[in-house]
Amino acid sequence: PESTPGEPSGPRSRSRSNSFGRNGDKSNLNSNSNAGYSQPTSSSPHREYTSEQLSAVQQVKKCKDYYEILGVNKEATDSDVKRQYRKLALQFHPDKNKAPGAAEAFKMIGTAFAVLSDAEKRKQYDLYGSEEQQRKRSQTQYYENGYYDYNRGFDGDINADEIFNMFFGGGFPSGNVYVRRPNRYRETHRHHNQNQEVASGYNVLLQMMPVLVLLCLSLMSTFFVSDPTYSLSRTQKYEYERKTSNLEVPYFVKENFERENKGSIRRIEQQVEEDYVSNLRASCFRERNYKESMIWRARNFRDKDLEDRAKGLKTPSCDHLHKISQQYVLW
Repeated sequence: PESTPGEPSGPRSRSRSNSFGRNGDKSNLNSNSNAGYSQPTSSSPHREYTSEQLSAVQQVKKCKDYYEILGVNKEATDSDVKRQYRKLALQFHPDKNKAPGAAEAFKMIGTAFAVLSDAEKRKQYDLYGSEEQQRKRSQTQYYENGYYDYNRGFDGDINADEIFNMFFGGGFPSGNVYVRRPNRYRETHRHHNQNQEVASGYNVLLQMMPVLVLLCLSLMSTFFVSDPTYSLSRTQKYEYERKTSNLEVPYFVKENFERENKGSIRRIEQQVEEDYVSNLRASCFRERNYKESMIWRARNFRDKDLEDRAKGLKTPSCDHLHKISQQYVLW
């Protein structure tokens, strides 16, 4: 085994006991001691990192959001983000910083850069990032060494080493291997969102069902409802004039009217006269209403001449309705 920084290569008692062979021969002293233990030298360092590097790693791991990790504010431009990432990536790369936790800090820096350097991801993070982290903490209660695990965030599948290589064109020749951990929460959350989208689609379809049914019924009614048998006015479709036998009301029919309605013409003519009288009454009401309003206006202005003209207004629909009511029995 290699020597531990700050400690001697092995206990003296063990070194002394290994100085002799079974026969008490001291000739094996050097070979036995060199085979199992390395002698400490005054030039070998006690540790391969500085206290400043360890403090910087601990500071990064305490950060709670991506802006704090990179040391920029929310108004930082893309150039600011890249410049800060270049500085931190070189400082925390595991080949340069051997402090405990440097690899994790390096991954956190890479994840923060991947999100904040992408406009769409940065927008989503600004809108939902803090709430998403709180929800995940309340659901999973998952922490690593007292710090939030940024590899469980929505960009936990980002490989920090790949980002470094793309950014620096290869960077340090590294023997370290960074493995993407399977993010079970991310996969579960993705499947949960997909199930929610499917359920939401079904709910929308169920809510739209009454509207779709009414729409289908209205479309079907246009196909199955036949044209009216007659019309009180001449049109291109109803061009043949007829008159009812009772009130002699004119109405218009199609060419094949008698052939299609043989045996029910009397009933149809009764319906024609009812429609005609109903229209006549409506016209009479409008004429009387207009005449009375003109008389009231003339009296309001104390205009005798205008009042006389208003009283002389004709009401032809009312006159015709009065005439036929005396000659015929109305329904």
